Amino acid sequence: MAASNPSKPLPLPPGSLGLPVIGESLQFFQDSDFVSKRQERHGAIFKTHILGRPTVMIYGAEANQTILGNESKNFENSWPASTKALLGPLSLALQTGELHRNRRKLLAQAFKPRTLATYVEIMGDIAQQYTQKWQQAETLTWYPELRSFTLDVACKLFIGQDNGCQTPLGQHFETWCAGLFSLPISLPWTKFGKAKRCRDLLLQELGQTIQARQSMANPGNDTLGLLLQARDEQGQGLSQDELKDQILLMLFAGHETLTSAITSFCLLTAQHPEITARLRQEQQQWKSKEALTVDDLKQMTYLEQVLTEVMRLIPPVAGVFRTVLQTCEMDGYQIPQGWSVQCSIGSTHQDQALYSNPKQFDPERFSPEHLAQQSTEQQRYGYVPFGGGIRECLGKEFARLEMKIFAAHLLQNYEWQLLPNQALDLVVIPSPRPRDGLKVTFKALSE
Repeated sequence: MAASNPSKPLPLPPGSLGLPVIGESLQFFQDSDFVSKRQERHGAIFKTHILGRPTVMIYGAEANQTILGNESKNFENSWPASTKALLGPLSLALQTGELHRNRRKLLAQAFKPRTLATYVEIMGDIAQQYTQKWQQAETLTWYPELRSFTLDVACKLFIGQDNGCQTPLGQHFETWCAGLFSLPISLPWTKFGKAKRCRDLLLQELGQTIQARQSMANPGNDTLGLLLQARDEQGQGLSQDELKDQILLMLFAGHETLTSAITSFCLLTAQHPEITARLRQEQQQWKSKEALTVDDLKQMTYLEQVLTEVMRLIPPVAGVFRTVLQTCEMDGYQIPQGWSVQCSIGSTHQDQALYSNPKQFDPERFSPEHLAQQSTEQQRYGYVPFGGGIRECLGKEFARLEMKIFAAHLLQNYEWQLLPNQALDLVVIPSPRPRDGLKVTFKALSE
């Protein structure tokens, strides 16, 4: 595969651009198999028109390396119009070039190893509060509860707010999230229109929090405190407007996709008791400890394999969008300047050229022995749940940490089983989740 100017006009990829204006957006939102159906018909590359733009969808390690590895050369970071409007113009997700590199360095302070180590106890405490509540309930619909859990963790660690899901900020946040990947029709009753209103309310809430923190002699050691003190290479700090957009992005990244990944872990372990039994066996050596440490978490090698496989089988992000900066060629097709390209993460993770029996849940494929047989390129661009290249998810180690702490706490203390007669097929937008919300029985683990 190459990304270069063709010497002569080439055909566009196969596929349909759908209806005028809306293209195939409705099918994209309503059909969880939208991508796979078109890949069966057209192959690894096809064209469509979604979220307001003509788009080429493609998958595979080579495609990922070409697109994600050529940021600002042939391709530029891109988001659907609804996402851009709701994230805000100062968000790291929308910044490019030198500004993006500069801001990424500043925001990275919240995810350095020594900072992450300070998060462990708080994550564990909030996990304990929630699991005790679930034990008392005995049966529950787990997905909305997990959303509340991850939002509480994000609010506490990023802005120092307790019980974030129960605050006005938490309520506005859920409506805002629901509109991030929607048709950008700004009417009061649409998902996008409601989300725009909630963005304004969220910015008001965050502005008040920032102002209150700025008036303190010590701004604190949470993420907001670190960012208030952060300075770039020219000695400049973040404006209040940018702080609000960046914090909003971090709350989203530490909540939406992380909830999906944790839910998938709970679902897949419930469906594979033999894997759960092995996970529990590994956890025995830490069961008597009052609090886990980062070193303890590093030793949970089988849990690491399982979580890695969870995000391969059900990646929390379906794909990564880029804008084509200049007309180029891929697999013998013309990709016009100004179009969008989406690297399909889900399809890459189902590529039989990369993974044998890709639909099977098999943590052994990430054992040290198996990984030793893979090329660096396959590991780097064939497994991309956090994206890749210079825009790889800044908070991926935060996500891994929270997933591990939560999973270890569950495995050591509780058991859960799926309730019958529920739909477990996945709704995939904005991130995968079981259609009926994952209904389970939940109780303390029998000794």
